[in-house]
Amino acid sequence: MTAAELKTSTQAAAEAVSPEALALWHAKQGNWEAAHNIAQDIHTKLGSWIHALLHVIEGDQWNADYWFANAGRPSHGPKEIDKLWDEIAGVVLS
Repeated sequence: MTAAELKTSTQAAAEAVSPEALALWHAKQGNWEAAHNIAQDIHTKLGSWIHALLHVIEGDQWNADYWFANAGRPSHGPKEIDKLWDEIAGVVLS
């Protein structure tokens, strides 16, 4: 599955992939709370990166910066949400 396919997939298709991809799918669908609940249970640098994205979406940059640091990734702001989603999805789906 590609990032473009994930964006437009049904929930059933999204649930057939990794928790990381499912969290990204929920984020793209506007289901922030569901995405956040999944991301909180992914205890890896990738999970922290997704968690950071979610806090940028939420508008909580201070919290996002904390998670970017945990992920070992540079911080990004609200203007970069779509680009960041695509970047993370590319890693998750590779």
